[in-house]
Amino acid sequence: MLGLVSHVFSHLGLGCQDPLAVERFYTTHFDFRRARVYDPGPKQVVQITNGQVALELFTADQLSPVPKPTGAGPEYPGWRHMAFIVDDLDAAIASLGKDAVITLGPLDMSEYIPGMRVCFVADPEGNIIELNQGYVDELKPPLFPG
Repeated sequence: MLGLVSHVFSHLGLGCQDPLAVERFYTTHFDFRRARVYDPGPKQVVQITNGQVALELFTADQLSPVPKPTGAGPEYPGWRHMAFIVDDLDAAIASLGKDAVITLGPLDMSEYIPGMRVCFVADPEGNIIELNQGYVDELKPPLFPG
C-alpha cells in the first residue's frame, strides 16, 4: 500500500507543442470534452475527459529530446501508448478520416485473444494510441510471482 487516500486513476498529463490541436483531436474522435482550464492565457492548462479517462494538456516549453515514436510506441522505459476499446476497428479507423496517422496495423491478434484486432495511430503530437477491437480480460490470469 502506498498510503494514498484513494486509488482511483485521475488523469494523464501530456506536454504538447500545440495543445489546441491535441484537444481538437481527442474531442473530435474520442468523445472528450473540456472539464477544467487552469490559468487561462497562452500557457493555460486544459483538462479534458471522456468520462472514463482524463488528459491534462500542458504547453511544452522544449522540443522532445527523442524522435517521435512509431509502431506500437517507444521501446524505452516509460509510457508506450494508451488504448481505447472500439466496437469495430475498421469503422474506428475510417472515422478518423485524414487524422488517421497509422503507425502499425491493423493487426490480427487472434493468437492471443480470439477475434482481437488492433491498430496503432498517432495523435497530432505523435503520442501513440492503440485502437483495440475484441479485448477481454483473462478469466484466471497467473498470480504475481512472489
